Formats: sequence, structure tokens, C-alpha cells
Amino acid sequence: MNKAIKNKIRLATAVALLTPSLAFATNGYFAHGYGTKNKGLAGGGVAIAEDAMVAATNPAGMVLVGERADLGFAIFSPSPRSYSATADAAGITDGTVCGAGCPFTLGGNANAQSLESENDFFLVPHGAYNWMLNSDSSIGVSVYGNGGMNTEYEGGVAQHNDGAGNAVTTPGTFGAGTTGVNLEQLFITTTYARKMGAKASWGASAVLAYQRFSATGLANFGGFSTSNTNLTNNGTDTSFGYGFKLGVQGEVVSGLTLAASYQSRMEMDEFDKYSGLFAENGDFDIPETWTVGLAWKMAPKSRLTFDVQQIMYSDIAAISNPISYLVGASNSCAAGDNANRCLGGSEGAGFGWDDMTIYKLGYQFSTSPDWTWRVGFSHGEQPIPESETLFNILAPAVIEDHLTLGFTTKTGKASELSFQFMHGFSNSVTGANPLNPSQNVTIEMSQNEAEVSWGWNF
Repeated sequence: MNKAIKNKIRLATAVALLTPSLAFATNGYFAHGYGTKNKGLAGGGVAIAEDAMVAATNPAGMVLVGERADLGFAIFSPSPRSYSATADAAGITDGTVCGAGCPFTLGGNANAQSLESENDFFLVPHGAYNWMLNSDSSIGVSVYGNGGMNTEYEGGVAQHNDGAGNAVTTPGTFGAGTTGVNLEQLFITTTYARKMGAKASWGASAVLAYQRFSATGLANFGGFSTSNTNLTNNGTDTSFGYGFKLGVQGEVVSGLTLAASYQSRMEMDEFDKYSGLFAENGDFDIPETWTVGLAWKMAPKSRLTFDVQQIMYSDIAAISNPISYLVGASNSCAAGDNANRCLGGSEGAGFGWDDMTIYKLGYQFSTSPDWTWRVGFSHGEQPIPESETLFNILAPAVIEDHLTLGFTTKTGKASELSFQFMHGFSNSVTGANPLNPSQNVTIEMSQNEAEVSWGWNF
């Protein structure tokens, strides 16, 4: 076996073993893009194939990038991600006998409370390798990740029912110690792509998915759970699943390429250790997405991209079911007339997220054969309604606008270095605490990310 083939095998093996640690919430809990070049266009570019990470956006692009490898990592900082709760001036003192009417008040009686999550920096690797089978077809593997529910709130207090009908204040955001969750998702895609003539292609990917999840500090929701022993503080649980991705692209008129891709719902194993938290006995499938977009070659050295992406959070009960299922006046868990709506139930309460539609505009231009520059902006209405702020203290995924900058420079005849920077503009959502409507809860987040990657052509 010659040295070149051995080096290709080593790179492919490195890609296959690469495991992202976290890609934090940008569009809900989906990343704003995948691959450094794609991220430099604000996650746009379904109609432009630039590197082997394109399979994460549109598998049809793989056959257009040639035989190459791409490896990189990002430093992601979702800071601050925080919450604040107003004082409850009409609250009750500890020791008051209140029975089922005990309020659940962040900060305790008559105290405002604000906390910021710990853990401000995350390392997020990615990688891909594409083999050309012949001039018209290719097969490749891409590894990347999602995340978005990573919070750790230390300190704070909450007033709640002590289980015997008395008001009591105990440490922790929800009165049960350090509070937070962590969700990590890894995708390994194997992609086959084929040209359809000189200026069109299609592609299909088989997607394997892996999830890790943990939660702490939720014990005081035990009375609302179908299984309070499988609600919180059970360490890390894992689940596996699968799905597929399809894509097509082609030049519709000279200089204008139209493309579309679709990723199926990922059918995942249940989180057994958290079957008393997530609806449908711990089920946490990954929602389907679709993207359509255009790439316009404005001049020989510049392209404008525009994408529209839809993420179907409403199809996943654990993500989309509202907290009113838990505490509504009727047909709810707390009302006692629908146990299925308790946490973990077949209609269990969740985070109340809506679907997201994201619009992504990008511009790419070259100033020399060795330098290409990118800029992008994206906007999507964040998925959390005002009525859902209490539970989404755990996952304050409220970012709507992203600005990105990036570049690629050649480092050799067959190698290049790419960089991108993303700023997610600060945003907040305020709504009443459904367990004590006289208190308002605000969740907030802003973000920054810097990413670098290296690419090699073979």
C-alpha cells in the first residue's frame, strides 16, 4: 500500500472517530450551520458546495467538491445564558399551611432572583472525508453535532410545597440544589452523490445519531411526574437512532443554482433514566428539517446565497408540549383529571417550543486566487412562547439573529485554512411563572463562536 493511500485511510479514520462535544443552541438547539465555510455564510449555502462538510447541509454537493478531507473545531461561548425572576410582593411566608395552593416562587417570598449559568466555553469539533468513485459519483462520511440544552445554575432559592402542605424555601433555582441539563447530539452520515449532467446532482445520506443527556435539580417537580425516580439526578443517559437526508441541486439559468435538502425525523431510543421527565416515557426524537436555497454567481469571483430552513420542533412531544399540560386548571396533571399529561406521560408536558423558520443571506467573494471572503446574516423567530419561560430556564434558546464573517486562504497546492466568526445577538423572552402567575420570569442569551478548519484535496 503506497504512502498516499495510507494517509487517506488515516484521515478517514480520524473523521470517523471524531466526536463533537457540543454545538450549542443557535436555531433552537440546532447549530446555525455546519462546516466553517457554510457557517461563514450564516449557515446558508445549500446551493453551493465548498467542502466535504456540505453533506450536513445538502448531500447533493458531495460529488462537486472532489476527493478531499476537512477537519476543524470551534470555540463556542453562549454567554450570558441566564434568567431573572421578579419579586412576588403578594407571596406567603415560610411555614404557611397552603396545601395544594402553595406557590412555586423563584427567589422565595418577596425576593427577586437572577442567575447566570456556569460553563461559558465549549470545544466543538467536526470532520468529513469524500472519495470520488469516478468523475460522476462519490461516497463520503461526515461527523458533526448539535446541542442546546446545556445549563448549570449554582445558588439561588425557591419557595414551594414541602410535601406536607407547608410553604418552605430551599436552595437551588427550583429548590433542589444545582439546576441544569446537558444535551449532546452526534451525527455520522454516509453519503452517496451523483451528477445529473454537467450542472446538476443529487445525493442521499444514511444518518446514524447518538445522544447524551443529564439533568439535575428538578426533584421538586416529582409530584408532577409519572416516575419521580426517573426525573432528575440520574447521571448521563444515552440513546441511539437513525434517519436519512436527501438533496438535489442544479443550475436553472446561467449563473443561478437552485437546491433543496430534507432530513427525516431521527427515531431515537428512549432516555430510560429520564422517563419521568420527557413525554412518551423518555422519548426524545430529533425533528425533521427541510431547506431550499439559491446561489447566484454575480461575477466570476463572487456569489450571493439565500436559504430558507424549517425545523419541525412541533412534531416532537418532549420539545413542543406546553407546560399548561402540567398545571392547567382542567385536563392537566395538576388538576388530577389527566395523568397522561404529567412529566413522562403519553401527553407529558414539555418545553412548549414552536417550529422555526430561518432565513439566511450570505455573500462570498475572492480578492485573489489565494483568498476568499465570506459574510452572512440569518434571522429566525425564536421558538419559545412567553408562556413557557419557567421550564426553559433549563434551555434558554432565544437567539434570533446571527452575523458571521469568514475567510479561506490557500496554505499549499492542495491545502487550505478556513476561519469563521459568529455573533448571536442578545435576546430575551419574558412571561408569567405558571406556578405563581404574580411573578414574571425572563430568560436571555447571547453567543459568540470562532471556528477554524483545514482542508486537503487529493
